[in-house]
Amino acid sequence: MSDNSNTYLAVFLGSKTSQAAKDWEALPEAERNARGRQGMMAWHAWVEQHKDAIVALGGPLGKTKRVDKGGINDIANEMGAFSVVRAASHEDAAKMFVDHPHFAIFPGERVEIMPVLPIPGGV
Repeated sequence: MSDNSNTYLAVFLGSKTSQAAKDWEALPEAERNARGRQGMMAWHAWVEQHKDAIVALGGPLGKTKRVDKGGINDIANEMGAFSVVRAASHEDAAKMFVDHPHFAIFPGERVEIMPVLPIPGGV
């Protein structure tokens, strides 16, 4: 089993129907592409800055299937990507994402960071 102490899951969220997403899509293609390149450069810089803390870079998330007692269904949600990081504290993990390109450049809305807890019962 792995040690999850000081490990945090960061979930990148944003709605395709948000005003930010609508504004992004309304940009002229050349401007949207330029901002996209700027955003990817900023994202690569963020990765370089935090490379020692990144446990799993993660990546973009595709379409969602929900499985419950009713079976399997296609659904939409706000999850767009994820990363797993290590930090001395929850606050320190959150600080890693201040002004992240996900919402500072791209039309994402927020990043939510939560601790990965031990499995109850010591499994």
